[in-house]
Amino acid sequence: MTDWRRNLAALWVAQFLALFGFSFNQPFLPLFIHQDLGLADASQLAFWSGLAGGATGVTMMVASPIWGALADRRGRKSMLVRAMIGGAICVGLMGIVQSPAQLVAVRLLQGAASGTVAAATALVAAETPRHRVGWALGVLSSAIALGTAVGPVAGGLASAAFGFRATFFAGSALLLCGLFPLVLLVRESGRSAGALKRVGGLAGLRQVARPVLVAVGVLILGQALMQFSFISTQQMIALRVLALSPEGASLVTGIAFGAAGIATAVASATYSRFTRRIGNQRFAVVAAFSFAAAITMGALVGSVGWIVLAVLAFGFFYGCLNPTLSTMIGLEAPTSVQATIYGVSASSLAFGFAIGPFMAGSVAAITG
Repeated sequence: MTDWRRNLAALWVAQFLALFGFSFNQPFLPLFIHQDLGLADASQLAFWSGLAGGATGVTMMVASPIWGALADRRGRKSMLVRAMIGGAICVGLMGIVQSPAQLVAVRLLQGAASGTVAAATALVAAETPRHRVGWALGVLSSAIALGTAVGPVAGGLASAAFGFRATFFAGSALLLCGLFPLVLLVRESGRSAGALKRVGGLAGLRQVARPVLVAVGVLILGQALMQFSFISTQQMIALRVLALSPEGASLVTGIAFGAAGIATAVASATYSRFTRRIGNQRFAVVAAFSFAAAITMGALVGSVGWIVLAVLAFGFFYGCLNPTLSTMIGLEAPTSVQATIYGVSASSLAFGFAIGPFMAGSVAAITG
């Protein structure tokens, strides 16, 4: 067994930098399309912004199981290195696109070429002692949540100071910096890197007992529903804030979701204390109901202050539920196909990410 603590620390830094880099440009994609790519028509701007925003999730949904199967056969670390290099290239290419169509094409390529979260999750699950998997995945999730929370804030400030295109290059550089701890410090044991080549990958799923596949399938479906709720609620909350406080909507929304990201990171790093007491399954049920209650609260309250509190609760319980489901998947999945199953899991998350905004917008348009 390799030193799993060293691996976890290095992967925490690598994933924080990766998600920091990926989310660096998220706040201003519509502004970039409007100002730098010269798209002035409002309806066209909305169309291309939506297309660019959802493109990554569509191709990631297709590619993630394939990369997961390759990780089971070729090693998890090599797939994570590939994902970070692919992500760095794609984010950098966004800085030189000259049309909305080129931007969408690069975003499609990014979804197909990256997938760092699934690769890192599979590597941590494979290399960590079974009784510490929950805690380790929670720590990794905190890096993802923190990088996603601070990236848009830093990216917004950087774009105001240096321009939109410079932030794409900066995001690419952050991903490349994340390669250093990954390449230099992470060690993959033979147990996950080479010994499983004969039975890993998509073909290895046939050797998994049917009850295990059913259990994993239910958990992955739960992840898809969770991610769909998370993404669609983010959009609906922004619309509610806009309706209640038009003048300060941008500031309030930014503060609320920044704080929610920190709450998610805190929950991800600490949730395992509760799972050790009551078990993963019971805790997942409690977290899911609490997550749903926070979403309902955001829909029913009538003031901005209460909405901010609802968003904080929503972020916290998402940070509890997401790593708990990932842990349960890791504990159920045989090591030989763990990366493949985490690839399917990433595909389900990408599905929720892709259709969440569309469904939320459709519901908002119908119900007003």
